[in-house]
Amino acid sequence: MITFKCINNEKEAWDGKIVYLKNYENHCEIRIESRSGITVLFGKARGGGFACIPDFSAGCHLVELKNKFWNTERLVRSIGEVDGITVATALTHLQMK
Repeated sequence: MITFKCINNEKEAWDGKIVYLKNYENHCEIRIESRSGITVLFGKARGGGFACIPDFSAGCHLVELKNKFWNTERLVRSIGEVDGITVATALTHLQMK
């Protein structure tokens, strides 16, 4: 299990954890538990990275997992502020492991 802290422009903070990680041949699946539970499928495609969030019927393009700023901007547009920050932070922590 990977734990992390999410911060929303220093206004508020909350804890999150990756409770499930499965690496498939061409993508990964994670389950995040935080303020809500979120399943994320992510990987690389010809045009760059991607994330699909089936629980939200949403998806978006990503860049390198360590680029938290850019990924947060994209994810917030797709799934909202708190969940977008949570997913981007989780992906950044995966890159560091």
